[in-house]
Parts: sequence; C-alpha cells; structure tokens
Amino acid sequence: MKKHLLLFAFSALALTSCEDDDVQGYEMDMLKGEWKTVKMEVISGKDNTTVLQTYTPTGCEAKSTTEFRTDYYASYTDFSGVGAACTSQKTEGTYTYSNESKELVTKYVNDNENKYKVIILSNTELRLMQMFGNVDINGDMVIDVTYITYKR
Repeated sequence: MKKHLLLFAFSALALTSCEDDDVQGYEMDMLKGEWKTVKMEVISGKDNTTVLQTYTPTGCEAKSTTEFRTDYYASYTDFSGVGAACTSQKTEGTYTYSNESKELVTKYVNDNENKYKVIILSNTELRLMQMFGNVDINGDMVIDVTYITYKR
C-alpha cells in the first residue's frame, strides 16, 4: 500500500511540474503558422476603448504575412505595389513568447527587439498590443496604444 501511495505522490508531483510546459507548448502550437494582418487600431490610452484610428490593409499590402514556427523562427513577408504588380520582400528573425506574461518579442535581422502583449490567441485569430513606439495622437497627454489583429 505504501508503494502505491508513494507512486501516486510522485505521479502527482510530476504532472503538476509539467503543467506550465504543457500550456506553453499548446500556445506555441496555436501561434505557429502564417498570419495575415487584417486590422490595425490605435485605441485611446485614457479609456482603453475609444478607437482613434483604424487601418485595414488593401491591395498588395493585404497579401503580407507574418510567420511563426515552434523553433522560435519568425518571418515577415511584405507585399507592396499597385494592382497586379505586387512585389515582396521577406525579413527573417526570431521571437520569444511567455505564456505566463503573454509577452511576444520579435527580433528581425537589422531591427530592434519589438515587444507585444498577446491579447487574443486562438487557432484563427491573433491580436497583439504593441508595447513600443506608441504616441499620444489625440492630444490628451496620455499615450495611445496600437493593436494589431491577424487572421489565418
């Protein structure tokens, strides 16, 4: 009986110590793949609800993708041009992600680290709060925040 109790105690300890790894792995699995930017919004820092500006990519820009892999590789393929004359440029780099703080940090070649807070992460939607380069655009002396929404 003591052996069974001891085995149960070690099993419970092993399962609870792996819980964070399982959540991290699950969220990394949802993050992996190609994402298209569908909307960028600047939201008032004062009330965190009032939308001050909205930008929706159109034309060639709507083809741009961001890719994440589970080996911490990240890439951004930027499409630009007019009409059917789209050209692309791919930038590669790395990223880190913490499921506890929901912080995603990208580091592309020849660029600084860029920090985001993951607001929504599902199999079909990724919404990030930009934590760098935000400014006060409505003149109320409070920094306004940019949110970026991606879809698969």
